[in-house]
Amino acid sequence: MNAAAVKTAVEPTPGPDPRNLIEVRHLVKYFPAYGGVIKRVVAVNKAVDDVSFAIRRGETLGLVGESGCGKTSLARTMLRLYEPTAGEVYFEGRNLITMNNKELARIRPQLQIIFQDPYGSLNPRMTVMDIIGEAMAFHGIARGKEREQRVLELLEVVGLERYHLRRFPHEFSGGQRQRIGIARALATNPKLIVCDEPVSALDVSIQSQILNLLQDLQHQFGVTYLFIAHGLNVVKHVSDRIGVMYLGKLVELCESAELYRNPLHPYTMALVSAIPIPDPKHKRERIILEGDVPSPFNPPPGCRFHTRCPRALERCRVEAPELRDVGGGHLVACHLA
Repeated sequence: MNAAAVKTAVEPTPGPDPRNLIEVRHLVKYFPAYGGVIKRVVAVNKAVDDVSFAIRRGETLGLVGESGCGKTSLARTMLRLYEPTAGEVYFEGRNLITMNNKELARIRPQLQIIFQDPYGSLNPRMTVMDIIGEAMAFHGIARGKEREQRVLELLEVVGLERYHLRRFPHEFSGGQRQRIGIARALATNPKLIVCDEPVSALDVSIQSQILNLLQDLQHQFGVTYLFIAHGLNVVKHVSDRIGVMYLGKLVELCESAELYRNPLHPYTMALVSAIPIPDPKHKRERIILEGDVPSPFNPPPGCRFHTRCPRALERCRVEAPELRDVGGGHLVACHLA
């Protein structure tokens, strides 16, 4: 063993950075597929495969990628809604992965999620009062008249009225339902909210209203967001930094303006080229990716994007690139960068 290897072996792993609200280190989540009479494991879905990143306090980190690339699985594993296969997640310096159920229950109010479907995420048998106030009662935050007053305050914050308190979800539009979902997420005074494609099921005119509301709430309450979306056009104006995922891997991460100005990964370049320009006199050269996304049950060796990359080298087919800083905090996993 050489000296560098010995030094690496004895050096302790650095602790969490206090500037970060949450740090994800080498997170892995595999879903086994069972088959046969005895239900043995016949395949493994590598939904999240060695992902590391951090979210600073008070910022919005956008996370984009195609459907099935592992964005939602990453977020739910990070919150321990899914048990991880491997890795660490530090929230305010404490490892969520090693917490027992009692410790995790105490920290749950600080970690909330806004779901993608404003129709399926609300219980149709519960009134708005019960939907928003349920977590307050469960965690002992507020009860009785105090809870009702707190729910009324949250309704006002998200742009709904007092008379909506006793109504059921089917009496609201899609945008109003998502506002209820946002109020429910705010009910426990969280520090981190995962926004899991919160506007993808809404009309374009309503999307801008919800995005503006989320930004206003961040300024008002100082909450931190992980904002998940399919395309870069949605997260462009709400994210401080943006991460790009492909087939279970994080392939690029940097400041929002830097990503749009100087994308370095070929997959990110293709995503940026798909953003429409609101000027008919100007056109962006579109990068069309050929082929289909490989199966997460059998990802290709080397760089997972090499089967669709127009610039792939022989090295890309055999050696997986590491996510590394190429300058100014711009992280990219590409041999060509």
